[in-house]
Amino acid sequence: MVRGHKPSSLTEQVEGSTESEFYSPIPEGYQRGQHKYVVVVGTVMSGLGKGIFASSLAKMLKDKGLVVAPIKMEGYLNMDSGTLNPYRHGEVFVLEDGTECDMDLGTYERLLDQNLLKWNFTTSGRIFGEILERERRGAYLGRDVQWIPHVTGEVKRKLRELAVRGDGSRPADVVFVEVGGTVGDYENGVYIEAMRELAFEEGPGNVCFVALTYIIEPPALGEQKSKAAQLGIKRALEAGIQPHIIACRASRPVSPKVMQKIAMFSNVPLKRVFSLHDRESIYTIPEELRHDRLDREILSILDMHDKVDNSAEDGNREKWMGFVRRLTAKKSRDVRIGVLGKYAGLRDTYASIDKAAEHCGAHLGAKVTLDWLETTNVTDANVEALMDGLDGVIVPGGFGARGVDGKIAAVRYCRERGMPYLGICLGFQVAVIEFARNVLGLHDADSTEFTPNAGHPVISELPEQKRIEGLGGTMRLGAQDVQILPGTLASFLFGGRTMIHERFRHRYEVDPEYIERLEAAGLVFSGRHPTRPIMQVVELRRPGDAGANMPTHPFFIGAQFHPELTSRPLRPQPMFMGLIAAAIEKKYGTKIDPRDAWAPELQRWMTARMGQVQTV
Repeated sequence: MVRGHKPSSLTEQVEGSTESEFYSPIPEGYQRGQHKYVVVVGTVMSGLGKGIFASSLAKMLKDKGLVVAPIKMEGYLNMDSGTLNPYRHGEVFVLEDGTECDMDLGTYERLLDQNLLKWNFTTSGRIFGEILERERRGAYLGRDVQWIPHVTGEVKRKLRELAVRGDGSRPADVVFVEVGGTVGDYENGVYIEAMRELAFEEGPGNVCFVALTYIIEPPALGEQKSKAAQLGIKRALEAGIQPHIIACRASRPVSPKVMQKIAMFSNVPLKRVFSLHDRESIYTIPEELRHDRLDREILSILDMHDKVDNSAEDGNREKWMGFVRRLTAKKSRDVRIGVLGKYAGLRDTYASIDKAAEHCGAHLGAKVTLDWLETTNVTDANVEALMDGLDGVIVPGGFGARGVDGKIAAVRYCRERGMPYLGICLGFQVAVIEFARNVLGLHDADSTEFTPNAGHPVISELPEQKRIEGLGGTMRLGAQDVQILPGTLASFLFGGRTMIHERFRHRYEVDPEYIERLEAAGLVFSGRHPTRPIMQVVELRRPGDAGANMPTHPFFIGAQFHPELTSRPLRPQPMFMGLIAAAIEKKYGTKIDPRDAWAPELQRWMTARMGQVQTV
């Protein structure tokens, strides 16, 4: 920049300037006014469902033919969500590129039917790390790096880079920004300030602020009170954020009187104050908000009515409502599936499993009830009593030795009693351990994660994997190829495909030294790494399959990957479909081919899954 020259536009406010107090990096290809922003913030309390609300807003606009790109911004200093205890922060959701992130990203993927990547998630720790790295290489040219403008500038850089990237194929028409926590938290203060600056720089009509607040209803009073919501919104106003839209969370519909008070004290027109009360399903929310004309208000605020594709919207709405009708219809069949996990006390820990089962129930016309069983309480002595009344079992992933013995006891029960079984990640590993102990006779078989000096380490951390899986760690993260063995249950479920692409998050593998012995005893490794001796799907032969004196089972399968992460409302995941179909058959004696029950959905799942993989 020339000395004494006053910047004439944002594009001249670049990093490295010592002559300007501005710092607002503009990525190559970015054009102000071409991209719009919807910023969702919370007030009063966290945990209100900002992710569900923001993703519902994004879906309404995507249905209209617009390109949307969501981002979740977390205030904690962790670089990602990978090391967080699920009891503190819920499920760790894994994206295609291996990013370990907040569970809200799963909600975005399911509602938008869109694969997200590292650009769609950030934390304060990640932003500070990037700032310090830039400072060390001299990117700030001697400037004292400050919260304002540099930290806020880097936040704005991320949003504008995401706007240019869009969904990976086209730039975004609208970027949806979800700010974690509540306005007034120290942790997210820099994000709130960055959003204020973004609105100032982008200009009127380019940024829409949406505040999600909470309407309390003390049981002792028996009426809704708005004072806490008013004070929460006041904090946003004090931070320079004037909401354009306010959504009021409550257990039942918010009364007109309360919404009038909210409108009066927040300077928001009454027609832009909405009741976001509890619904039968989160999947009904987009259409109900559409009936309230929330989508029209956002389009008016951002001046985007002329970009709407009405024919696309009609088709997208009909497909979605077809799913919602199946989901909410009265079911003639019901099944109970036990989820035996070590974090069963908090359902958010297994949010994607919950949703995957819900998707399958809608497509198979069955009510699926999940029984959450804490495996630290499961023993060989009580496993039969705990399994009573279940029609199928899921053993999900996890780390550490706590609860593993209970999982092994559950696997043995399922294998010996013909109970439909789906093992996920650790559920795959304990299935191998149980088989090695009780079929192969290796009574001290174990994983080196739990017993480093195990006599028979059938599950271990492989030297080959340490070399393969990259620098800095041995975790296998993100989407990778899985080669499927023809003629197996896995091949049946995935429509005869010989290669699938699934998301992993694990460290320990089947030790290659034991593979031949396990297979000789009847274990089938039906999914493998395409080039390495890494086992990725395990199953037992089905009744009628070839193999004299070999163990058989109507439905017993485990995967090192996490199939729940790729299940979508319109495209339920095949392994979950197989489990629910097998549970229906077990309870009612009605044989269901899950592929026949949802043949069009299966084809869409395969086609879309592989098509989306190509864009990553």
